[in-house]
Amino acid sequence: MTEALQPAEVAQVAETVTWAVGEEIPLEIVGAATKRGLGRPLLGAHGGAQGTGGNRIIGHTLDLSRLSGISLYEPEELVLTAGAGTPLAEIEAAVAAEGQQLAFEPMHMARLYGNDGGTLGGAVACNLAGPRRIKAGAARDHVLGIKGVSGRGEAFKSGGRVVKNVTGYDLSKLMTGSYGTLAALTEITIKVLPAPEKTRTILVLGLDDEAAQRAMTTALNSSHEVSGAAHLPAAVAAQSAVGYVSGAGGAVTALRVEGFGPSVAARTEALRELLGSLGALEELHSANSAVFWQEVRDVAPFQAGDLPLWRISATPNNGAAVVRDVADAQSGTAFYDWGGGLIWYRLDGPVDDRLADDCGATVVRQALERHGGGHATLVRAADEVRARVEVFQPQADGLAALTARVKDSFDPRRILNPGRMYRGV
Repeated sequence: MTEALQPAEVAQVAETVTWAVGEEIPLEIVGAATKRGLGRPLLGAHGGAQGTGGNRIIGHTLDLSRLSGISLYEPEELVLTAGAGTPLAEIEAAVAAEGQQLAFEPMHMARLYGNDGGTLGGAVACNLAGPRRIKAGAARDHVLGIKGVSGRGEAFKSGGRVVKNVTGYDLSKLMTGSYGTLAALTEITIKVLPAPEKTRTILVLGLDDEAAQRAMTTALNSSHEVSGAAHLPAAVAAQSAVGYVSGAGGAVTALRVEGFGPSVAARTEALRELLGSLGALEELHSANSAVFWQEVRDVAPFQAGDLPLWRISATPNNGAAVVRDVADAQSGTAFYDWGGGLIWYRLDGPVDDRLADDCGATVVRQALERHGGGHATLVRAADEVRARVEVFQPQADGLAALTARVKDSFDPRRILNPGRMYRGV
């Protein structure tokens, strides 16, 4: 039987981890516990962690939600510090009130699992980033410093309030995207940026996947500073809450321009001239743009239901070919973000008998190998599927050995989120 442990301060987190190490009891690290469906199943509602042989390991949940609150926010310095358990919505509201934003546009992934919410620690631990990643970078590019407790029960910190404070090993980058397998994060310092004065989105209508890829590449390679490039095939576009998108009657390719009003107007007009020969054009202004890009960020077309969902990172020019190969083996629905470099592919149920054992993992990853490489993550599937399938892209031998050594350094007893990313790690 699992138990939720809720420390209220860093010293208690360290004491809890030290106790767990001594008793060799695994800990599931959570904030709002909204993303338990991401990665291999662990504790809590799943009844225990997965051991190396697939057996359940009884452990406890380390709930960091009480480490909450913004302890420092200096808008003029573009810096914010908050507890790892601080709700992401609270931080977004605070910076929006000052005309600022989290430029990496973290997706609210919990919505894919029928939940809502999420914390700053969860966004950083999973390195979540939205459509603006192609221009602003990922979450790890905006983390200035972190504090945490390692799997040895040792409190540590890395970085500070400004980039120049980072000396020695930049552990902030290492922790970002480690899914709680190396440390329990307790405090995070991030940089924020001014929100754009105006946003416009150019819609190119009716393009197939290949033509859309060429359009996105053309726009991204131009001097017009495109901050979002996505392509929604007809069936996906029809689900949008934005009338210009759902009513287009076909596929929609979207290109976002942000910034000061006169600059946005000039760049939008230049993009229209650049892309006008490709198809009919429409334009979304700020309110509709915000709704549309939030839908793309949070994978809104695939939120309903529980069909298996893949997140595929591919060479942008090969994205359409990857989708075509996967669809030949297992029917599904896809759309593209990050200029075609990010593919969301939802398998249509029921999964073909030939693919049921690995939920299409072999097909998806072989398609990537045939078309320039990349990686694929099974973002949503039943617990029993994620317990037997390599949820994250399998690592080459050298990288796997390095991952194991890093894990040994921070968590030698395999206490923190054991096996969430890879079996035995």
